[in-house]
Amino acid sequence: MSAMNPGHVRIEGTLAIVGGGRMGEAIAAGLAASGVFEPASIVIAEPIAERREALTFAHGVRCVETAPEAAAEGDIVLLAVKPQVMDAVLAEVHDSVAERLVVSIAAGISSARIESGLPAGTAVVRVMPNTPALVREGMSVISGGSEATAEQVDLVREIFSVLGHAIVLDEHHQDAATAISGSGPAYVALIIDALARSGVMHGLPRHIAEELAVQTVAGTAALVERTGQHPEQIIDGVASPGGTTIAAIEALEAAGVRAAFNAAVTAAVDRAKELGS
Repeated sequence: MSAMNPGHVRIEGTLAIVGGGRMGEAIAAGLAASGVFEPASIVIAEPIAERREALTFAHGVRCVETAPEAAAEGDIVLLAVKPQVMDAVLAEVHDSVAERLVVSIAAGISSARIESGLPAGTAVVRVMPNTPALVREGMSVISGGSEATAEQVDLVREIFSVLGHAIVLDEHHQDAATAISGSGPAYVALIIDALARSGVMHGLPRHIAEELAVQTVAGTAALVERTGQHPEQIIDGVASPGGTTIAAIEALEAAGVRAAFNAAVTAAVDRAKELGS
């Protein structure tokens, strides 16, 4: 397994993905399309035959029925399964991952817990990606376990950066990151839907209201990212004295919108901790 980086990483080796669901497919599709892995060098464990056929047809990847089959082939083994089934999956792949790099995207499950279910010395890297990885606009947070080297952590960061942005953080930040970027696309989608529905209530056609909301969210995110302005500066730049925006902001503040988001993030953090325990 080697990595070259003339602009993006290229992996010589096999990626085994345990789980052919939405995130497993998004990761496989992005990495295959970008050339990080050859499609034939990606093998996905997926128990449903129709799903295996669909994944192979859509992305050119190989599919097998069971987790041990996939893990035995992988130089890197990516566990793309629900937190609730992680212990069972670890038991399945235990004898197939010796000397492999194991990557987990399961929310709330610590690298220490994963290490405890695998052969001693197994290198584990924990990642929290999000669903915009489907369109290669994702945000992934990378944390290395006790056995993972800095080089392995950086390799995983490079791989996931192909799906959008990827940063390395100490693992104790993972639950908070999960609550913001992992769950965050749902919050943003809720905002888009709320704006669009309000527009419809005031007479706009649904498709027009949704287009206005989607592009406004996308454009504002790009504005913050590219200018480096603090969000409060963006607010001040739009909200002229006595105008429509300041009236709207006052209504949102009176409704407790900031407190609501804080409560949402806190609830997500708490749930991540529950899943990890």
